[in-house]
Order: sequence, then structure tokens, then C-alpha cells
Amino acid sequence: MDELERIVEASKLTEEDSRTENLRPKNLDDFIGQDKLRSNLKVFIEAAKNRHEALDHCLFYAPPGLGKTTLAHIIAKEMGGNLKITSGPVLEKVGNLAAILTNLSDGDVFFIDEIHRMNHLVEESLYPVMEDFELDIIIGQGPSAKTIKLPIPHFTLIGATTRAGLLSSPLRDRFGIIEHLDFYNIEELVHVVNRSAAIMNIAIDNDANEEIARRSRGTPRIVNRLLKRVRDFAEVKGGEITYSIAKEALEALEVDSAGLDKMDRLILTVLIKKFGGGPVGVDTISAVISEESDAITDVYEPYLIQSGFIARTPRGRVVTETGYKHIGVKPPKNLQKELF
Repeated sequence: MDELERIVEASKLTEEDSRTENLRPKNLDDFIGQDKLRSNLKVFIEAAKNRHEALDHCLFYAPPGLGKTTLAHIIAKEMGGNLKITSGPVLEKVGNLAAILTNLSDGDVFFIDEIHRMNHLVEESLYPVMEDFELDIIIGQGPSAKTIKLPIPHFTLIGATTRAGLLSSPLRDRFGIIEHLDFYNIEELVHVVNRSAAIMNIAIDNDANEEIARRSRGTPRIVNRLLKRVRDFAEVKGGEITYSIAKEALEALEVDSAGLDKMDRLILTVLIKKFGGGPVGVDTISAVISEESDAITDVYEPYLIQSGFIARTPRGRVVTETGYKHIGVKPPKNLQKELF
């Protein structure tokens, strides 16, 4: 199944998302959720501004759609600098990195998304830049080659990753601020729905906003995506988003009451009906549902595990009692033994 077809997929920025950048909070006061992180960032930013220094390099790690890129935009604005954005796979050569770094100014923010996928040579060249704001450039070849140190303006590097475990220790240790973003609770997501609805000039009742929030997998980006699709149904059927219209729209989109879509339910069904609930290796699941194993690990599993529908064990993935009940199948009596 193509990831781009998933209405509850948070890892891709669609064309429509890019046209509605006005939904992105512009400052920390407008940023909803992540209260501890937000409070800490306010202190760090104010202290850096009082010292007239660049903010320490930041590393944000979390599943897609929880606000890592938004925080980069906010930090750049709060620090009064420009924001330069790239991603790890794009930085294939040191020359690509040098081209960006040499165009930075003091106080700018350099944001690298999916930083764990950066070429290891480029990563190593970042070390002196992050510590001493100097980029080592090798000129010439062979015995006549020499290294020159290119001064780089004092900037803030912000790295974002969905897989913090793949970051090397030398890179991770060079970040001064390391923060994890959590999934949002229903109350926080309701605030996101209300804020986005107000910006988009959509009338929505209280039951409807809670229904959208409940099915949004704890992710603000999915909240906004579902809200826009529910709006389409509401505009055709009368204008205001009521609970009945929201429920009808979400059911038409095949997003159930727990936020699971057709592919999520397929994974649970395959595990239960073909493999007795597990344990099953990710490669086996991949072969049965015709999906890449990386997509299962990065896209589908995090929410299924976080919501308690499946569990990882040393022998493979196992469906939990909650997962059985969600599919409508009675769990086996020896289920607890399979989880350990």
C-alpha cells in the first residue's frame, strides 16, 4: 500500500499541506502541547538572547508529525535569524554542506530533517563546525593536499530524527539541547482542532472536534489533515461540522474510533488469523502484506505499539489483548506467556 494514500500518515508533507502553512504556530505561546519542552526552550532562548549568542545546537526526536519542523521555524523567529532547511539524504557530499554553511549569517538556524540518514563523511565534517564553527576543507590531492579551516558564522544547528537510535554517539553528544516529543493527548488535540478550525474559518461543535481528535493518532499533523477532509464533507452537506457529519466523514475515510486505518487493521488481522497472534518477525509480516519492512517499522508500528495493540518481544511482534478486542476476536488463554 502506498504510504501517500494514507490519510493518517504523518511523515509526508503533501502539496495541500504546503499550501496551508498558516496553520503552523509562529511562536512558542501558540505552540500547543509539549509543555515541559516548551517551557525549557523559552528559558534557553531568552538566556541565549541575553548573552547575544546563538542558541545551542538542538536535537529533536519523535515520530512524524509532532512538531519538530515547527519548532525549528519558531526558534529561528524567536532568535531573529533566517531558517535554512535541508534533509539528511540530500547532503551527499561535503561540498553540499559547505555551500549551505558558507551562506549562513550569525544567529541563523540550520535545520536538518532525518539527520540520521546523513552520509557519514558529511557527518564527520560537521563535528568541528558544531564545536568550533570551523569547516575543514581539503585542497588538492596526494602529497600536495592541504587542509584549510574555513570560519563559519555562529549559527544553531537543529537536527530532527524519527530514529534516534541510529544516530552515532559522536554526533549526538555534540548537541547541547536534546528533547523528545511525545504523542498528544485528546485534550491537547482538541485545542489543535479548535485553533485550526478558527484559522480556516470553519464552524465546528464540541463533540465533532473531540471525535476528530480521538481518531488523529495523537498527532497534530493528522488532526489538520482529517479536519480538512471533514470540512469537505461538511461543505457539501450544509456547512457546519457537526458530530454526525464528522463521524460519517471519518468512517468514509476508513479511520476507525482508535485512529487505525485499513492497513493498520490488516496488520492486526494478519497477525491474528495467519499467525495466531504471533510472535512474528517483521520480515514475515512484510512478505504477507506486500509492504517494505522499513515502512512497517517506521510508519505503522509506532502507533500500534504506543496504543497497546501490538508488543515487541525478543521473538517477534505479538498482538495484545487490546488488539484482539479491537479486531473483534477473543484472545487466547495463553496470551500473557507470548508477551514474555
